[in-house]
Amino acid sequence: MRLPVIDGDQSRINIEEFKKMVDLFQSRGFSYYDTAYVYHNGKSEEAVREAVVKRYPRNAFTVTTKMPMMKVETEQDLVRIFDEQLERLGVDYIDYYWLHALNVKQYEKVQRLKAFEFILKKKAEGKIKHIGFSFHDTPELLEKILSEHPETEYVQLQINYIDWDSPSICGRECYEIATRHNKPVIVMEPVKGGALAKVPEAVTTMFKNHRPDMSVASWAVRFAASPENILTVLSGMSDMEQVDDNTAYMQDFKPLDSEEQALVALATNVINDSTVIPCTACRYCVDGCPKKIAIPDFFTLFNEHKRVNGMSDAPYYYNNVYGARGGKPSECVQCGKCEKICPQHLQIRNHLKEVTAAFETK
Repeated sequence: MRLPVIDGDQSRINIEEFKKMVDLFQSRGFSYYDTAYVYHNGKSEEAVREAVVKRYPRNAFTVTTKMPMMKVETEQDLVRIFDEQLERLGVDYIDYYWLHALNVKQYEKVQRLKAFEFILKKKAEGKIKHIGFSFHDTPELLEKILSEHPETEYVQLQINYIDWDSPSICGRECYEIATRHNKPVIVMEPVKGGALAKVPEAVTTMFKNHRPDMSVASWAVRFAASPENILTVLSGMSDMEQVDDNTAYMQDFKPLDSEEQALVALATNVINDSTVIPCTACRYCVDGCPKKIAIPDFFTLFNEHKRVNGMSDAPYYYNNVYGARGGKPSECVQCGKCEKICPQHLQIRNHLKEVTAAFETK
């Protein structure tokens, strides 16, 4: 969902750069590719076909994608979208298939449209190897879904050291529920949308003093991979440098030891004190925005502005970069569509007002 793009356009994936990333990834023994129907404005699955499926034998890679329940309204939509995904990916079967981003609203739709029954049928037909769901809601709902659908083989959860004990994400509690149900966990957002690769200077210094050879991001990925019941960790890599770094330390993975866990706990406290808006830049909020406001970009800019006590070039980015791609935060019409779909349950409208106040003078 964070592939290299051309001129900042999420629909224009840099395929040649992606191919180079894939080749390095494969050469180091990694083979798991996570995509989705909605990523990159619907172009991600096609990119996987071009960079992976057409260039490697089918037994050399694992591909996953997801049924976008936010776009499904009828049982026929399930059929149509699944068939379209097979065509987009250029495969006869999908290794891991998900019901995408389940929350209370989407789970009601899942039950009404018999979505679990649908993916079970596709598994019986040999078009899916393993079934599960990705999840963004309360531990109570996760317990309910896993109890009502024991056919689930795994669950994808948001786990990183900031969200592990977060009262809104409840990473630890959700992990423990999945483990109690004997469901392996696939981790999403280990670096929290890149936020844990750009931490306050005090945290960077602390990490580097302990392990000067390790990147800041590596601490986040290793934290997410350390619990016992983790099947794999997804990292939204955007360039060759990130692929090189991630694969280098994960080739010979070592879980965090007790001293490193203590450092991460300290880092968590420092970061929580400095981060104003805990956005992961998943961009789900952008598609439905009637003013086409690049919400995650403005939130990132705002956080950076606050973290360094004012970025000198922040107004330029606000007005001439992010503001030029669509609406500005001040143009929000308060419709609330963004908040209904936000996996982090952020009060986006209020945060947009904060951003407006920081960058627009009266």
